[in-house]
Amino acid sequence: MEQKRLSKEEQKELENLVYNYKTTHKQGFLFSEEMEILKQFPNINIDKYNDAMRGNTCQMDEKGGFIIYHCDVFHALLCGLENRDLTLEEWD
Repeated sequence: MEQKRLSKEEQKELENLVYNYKTTHKQGFLFSEEMEILKQFPNINIDKYNDAMRGNTCQMDEKGGFIIYHCDVFHALLCGLENRDLTLEEWD
């Protein structure tokens, strides 16, 4: 699969989608919400997405569910859509 960089406009649209997505917790995404947003990108390289999500820090909600930060979802989506690994600047 070829690497394709998103334009600045496409990146901004993706950022707006992620950061304005209606989540249960203001801190970020529950797993079910993460899966819903992923459905919007049927051609994403899910292996690159998962690689980018590996090792991320997260919070737990009162029910023991994980809350995945917006920035981690955004960067993982970028990696999956652009078919690439995280850059050093994107790693947290």
